[in-house]
Amino acid sequence: VLTGGAFGGNRGVRPVPPEKGVFPLDHLHECDLEKKDYLACLKSTGAQSEKCRMFSKKYLECRMGRNLMAKQDMSELGFSDADVVVTPSEEKHKLQSPASDSKERK
Repeated sequence: VLTGGAFGGNRGVRPVPPEKGVFPLDHLHECDLEKKDYLACLKSTGAQSEKCRMFSKKYLECRMGRNLMAKQDMSELGFSDADVVVTPSEEKHKLQSPASDSKERK
């Protein structure tokens, strides 16, 4: 009777694939910026993933857009319409928009 593998695992037990299936690596680094933003957020928040949901969503959207993972509705991945992703360039535009200037002057 074999009780353990080379690293303490059970021999003869077939590994179970991940639920979502294949998750190809990003060999061409197409989503590196999104990945780095997400990881930097995790680091700066002490790994509090809830505070980094917008970065997580952006990363998954990047992977789906480049066929690095199966396209799915974001609600199936735990996101709602309230989880709006605002890129830094969009945020800068919002801060400098003429509409916000006119509201501040009133």
